[in-house]
Amino acid sequence: MKVLIVDDEKLIRDVIKEYATLEHFEVVEAENGVQALDIIASSEIDVIVLDIMMPKMDGYTFFQELKKEHNIPTIILSARNDEYDKLLGFELGVDDYLTKPFSPKELIARIKAITRRGKQKEDKFIYKNLVVDFIGHTIEINKKEINVTPKEFDILTYFIKNQNVAISREALLNKLWGYDYFGDDRTVDTHIKMLRNNLGEYRDLIKTVRGVGYKFEIK
Repeated sequence: MKVLIVDDEKLIRDVIKEYATLEHFEVVEAENGVQALDIIASSEIDVIVLDIMMPKMDGYTFFQELKKEHNIPTIILSARNDEYDKLLGFELGVDDYLTKPFSPKELIARIKAITRRGKQKEDKFIYKNLVVDFIGHTIEINKKEINVTPKEFDILTYFIKNQNVAISREALLNKLWGYDYFGDDRTVDTHIKMLRNNLGEYRDLIKTVRGVGYKFEIK
């Protein structure tokens, strides 16, 4: 993954680069928005970490120019903590906003989160060595296809589309079996058990929520 750091402070760029390199990210640096646009014109960038206050072209102006031709996940990293600045950033379409001083580890976690969300908007869900192909209706773990029933695949797809949300057994029955289904919620439990078994090392992604149902959770 290639990360573009756009910040006029070299120290900030160096700190982010150090932590990003530990995660095996490829890092590209720019001191201002003009330089960043030149880099994007000639490179494939996966995510941008963007300062607001910079010479030549500020972060907001850069982002508006960027959006005319590209849709690259962007995190604003700024010393400005005003609610107005945050709202403006989100209204323009940035993916996240982190204020200085910041935790480099938190920034890396946020980079991973927004790139993961970006992948999930596509035809596949990818988490470590788990690949769920929504179009091909296949699940692979460590590049080996695993066999699941159509209903198990539907359940996993629904969980992925609603990750980190507690979903009741009744909601699963209504959504995946239909309102005219006359079975009970033990049907859901049985299918969840089978799905967990098939997911093997990733079985714990499906959490049991006491008194509610289940939740697909990625930390």
